[in-house]
Amino acid sequence: MLKTVWRQLRSPAPRETLSSLAAYERWAEQYPPHAHNALMEAEEAAMKQLYPSLVGQVVLDLACGSGRYGLIATDEGASVAIGLDNSRPMLRQNPMVLKALSTTEKIPLASASIDVVLCGLALGHLKQLDTSMVEIGRVLKTNGCALVSDFHPFIFLNGQQRTFTTADGQSFAVEHYVHLYADYHAAAYQAGLRIDAVLEPRLGQTQDVRFADSKTQQGTPIIIAYRFVKAT
Repeated sequence: MLKTVWRQLRSPAPRETLSSLAAYERWAEQYPPHAHNALMEAEEAAMKQLYPSLVGQVVLDLACGSGRYGLIATDEGASVAIGLDNSRPMLRQNPMVLKALSTTEKIPLASASIDVVLCGLALGHLKQLDTSMVEIGRVLKTNGCALVSDFHPFIFLNGQQRTFTTADGQSFAVEHYVHLYADYHAAAYQAGLRIDAVLEPRLGQTQDVRFADSKTQQGTPIIIAYRFVKAT
């Protein structure tokens, strides 16, 4: 099974950095539809703290991958859960009933058709947030909300990487772009969204997340999770 690992730049570097599409093509068959490491567990716990009630809601799992948040939404009582992702191999592994190939930058859904958007650990693969945030704002109903998580910019600015290791021992970095709080705030504003809440689980204050660099300080934020609300 593939194992997500984190390495500081001074640690042995992966052979190459892959685009997100190339990475998930290699990863898809072994990528389970649930949190499969401690960092993802911390991210999921933060997202769940920000959830509104999903009972009876139309929920979009945007950049759904293997369907983790779509399945959670169904378990939480959503009336409809839709999964969209730009990776065909990941969608083939995804057990959701309603799923389609799509980027975050051009969502094939009607305006004001979604109650809740869930987008986990995906927008960091993009150089720019603006177009995706505009699309999220467009598909949300008035007073709808979007929950978006990202790897915390602090860990990347301190030298960590987003990587995975294959079953045969090959290690690859996955493209990732640092987006600060200010970047999300500005993109949300342009999309007619406002930040309603933010959580930043920290190393040592959550599950046992390990880094190759033992100098990573306790208390360093590892995840940032936002709740955006569509303005009336």
